[in-house]
Amino acid sequence: MPNIAYVNGRFLPLEEATVSIEDRGFQFGDGVYEVIRVYGGLPFRLPEHLSRLVQSMQAVSISPFLDHEKWDAIIREGLQRSTYLECKVYIQVTRGVAPRDHLFPEVSNPTLVMTFREMADLPRHLVEQGVAVVTRPDLRWARCSIKSLNLLPNLLAKQEANQAGAFEAILIKDGLVTEGTSSNVVLVKGSALLTPPLSDQLLAGVTRQAVLELAKSNGIGVEERAVREEELGQADELFLIGTTIEVLSISTLNGKSVGIKAPGEMTIRLREKFHDLVYRKL
Repeated sequence: MPNIAYVNGRFLPLEEATVSIEDRGFQFGDGVYEVIRVYGGLPFRLPEHLSRLVQSMQAVSISPFLDHEKWDAIIREGLQRSTYLECKVYIQVTRGVAPRDHLFPEVSNPTLVMTFREMADLPRHLVEQGVAVVTRPDLRWARCSIKSLNLLPNLLAKQEANQAGAFEAILIKDGLVTEGTSSNVVLVKGSALLTPPLSDQLLAGVTRQAVLELAKSNGIGVEERAVREEELGQADELFLIGTTIEVLSISTLNGKSVGIKAPGEMTIRLREKFHDLVYRKL
């Protein structure tokens, strides 16, 4: 079965899916999105993802137009149609089609797009050896807790990282770590984890929350506080967390090795615990 899409009430092959050039998502990035990972045919923490989507919609004054049961029904029908057991569901909601004007239209009909794509595991060498990261200035707007379509600063930093031979860029604002361009960042110090606290400066990652809960339930200390840039280089281990990368070790930071080895023991342990969670305790 090819990748499929859902556009305003209709399922169709992905290559046939279109929206109007007058859609405010295209014209202004006027919308929000969500990404959900599916393991063994079951969406991971779907209620949390849908709650975050609704919060993002409300934050940009797009009135929620579906309840959780309807969202759930559409997603599960899409999964059934795609037949994918390992899948990535992308949801995008915009303010809809309207003549190009900075002001919101008086009456709006939001555009809803979902795509269902087969999900492949990360290349094995990235998991087994860890990835290179670089630091870059955080030039994004002040409300990064909203999962907005406006990702140009993220894309530019990610591209700079790629051109530097790195997998990801960790963003720094006023000397403090915020997050990666598409991931959350965790430091290992001794037998505990350290990560920036939730705020408007970073996204409340669903996978981030799951991993921190796993750590606490397994007797691993977790401290959420402001993290200075220089602390990255002092960590015993560093790792990234994200929907598509799960728990991924960082091997080098700005060209310098992290800790004694990568992946470190804590990173390996938490990645294994996370796999136990998604495949056995969904």
